[in-house]
Amino acid sequence: MEWERLVVRLGEYVPTQAWAQTLVGIGALVLTALVAQWVGARIVLACAHRLLVLTGREDWDKALHRRRAYHNFWYAVPFIVVSMGIGLVPHADRAVAVVGRLAHAAAWICIFMAVSGVLSAWQDTYSATTRAQTRSIKGYIQIGKLMLIAICSVLVLSILLDRSPLWMISGLGALSAVLLLVFKDTLLSLVASTQLTSNDMLRIGDWIEMPQSNADGFVRDIALHTVKVQNWDNTVTTVPTYKLFSESYRNYRHMFESGGRRIKRTVRVDATSVRFLTDDEADRLMRFRLLHDYLAAKQSDLRQANLELGEELAQLPANRRRLTNIGTFRAYGLAYLKRHPEIRQDMSMMVRMMEPQSDGIPIEVYCFTALTAWVEYERIQGDVFDHLLAILPELGLRLYQQPSGADIGAMGEGLGQALRRDIARERALDGEGVRPAPGPDAGAGMR
Repeated sequence: MEWERLVVRLGEYVPTQAWAQTLVGIGALVLTALVAQWVGARIVLACAHRLLVLTGREDWDKALHRRRAYHNFWYAVPFIVVSMGIGLVPHADRAVAVVGRLAHAAAWICIFMAVSGVLSAWQDTYSATTRAQTRSIKGYIQIGKLMLIAICSVLVLSILLDRSPLWMISGLGALSAVLLLVFKDTLLSLVASTQLTSNDMLRIGDWIEMPQSNADGFVRDIALHTVKVQNWDNTVTTVPTYKLFSESYRNYRHMFESGGRRIKRTVRVDATSVRFLTDDEADRLMRFRLLHDYLAAKQSDLRQANLELGEELAQLPANRRRLTNIGTFRAYGLAYLKRHPEIRQDMSMMVRMMEPQSDGIPIEVYCFTALTAWVEYERIQGDVFDHLLAILPELGLRLYQQPSGADIGAMGEGLGQALRRDIARERALDGEGVRPAPGPDAGAGMR
């Protein structure tokens, strides 16, 4: 009875005009939507915020706030209330269908925007972890957002046109060729990004070298469509993702993981300085710690081989086996590398002679350093070649060097000094009245 009295009492205040009843209904609907929004913001979203904080997910809570995921869910509530309650507004039959569809579509748009914000928040929280330094999920996040956009577009259009979503999807079949053409790069990048990540072909922080794209540096970002490479000159090269799957490039990650970085550099020796070592030179080099064992073993082998020749043949130096200074240098270089504390002894190591060329005889040093950092690698490589270049004169070898302008100038200056000395000598002889004796053909011109 009390409820009926309340309804009758309220009915006394309801206007009798149609337009007034419509305005009252709209006002009540708007007020209900605002109250529902406030309740959703204060209760539901506040509970979600407190739950994340209590479970130790403050980074997620901050990311959701930053990406406005809470706000988009909050905005969806009044549109849902309007789409559900617009039919209760009296005398608004003409506007019910239009307003209901618009509010329904707006509610789904806000929901999809909120879900997109959740994906962005996931990317933000993942980027702050240590795993993100090697693997990127940005491509997958972008794929998810593209799928959300496609689903939202189909759903919103089906709501506005009052058609089934299946009807909209079936209509896309006729546009498949156009869609494939328009989204060709996106589809290629989708496949490439999936393959690169699943096969662990590329990570953030990898040093890659791709000459055809002028990329030589560290990978800074892996997205769905592009990969950003910061070059050594601090410029950034943007490479399409599908190119890294369809074209070749060099990745130095496994070199860093192996713990050894290769040295492969040559020293060019002047061919005219290559010769046999004399006995005195061999005895002098025996005092070198790195050559003592090598020379002792070699001299024993050579002495045995020369004895087998016989006394008559061994008298000719060309028949005897002898040590060469370039072979001794190669043995010294290998012994030096084996004693070097910053050279990997468990990896390939050699000092070999390459094919002689017009600019000298290349002696190649092939080994691996124990440190892979660029600065340390260059320091070790410099120390090795500083020592090898400095030891060349001790073995009677010279480094080949093409004549420079200073060399040619010194040669010309030497010829000029010799010519001036000759002229001065001739003038001195003329002053003393001494003439050089004529040659046998001196009078041939007079006859």
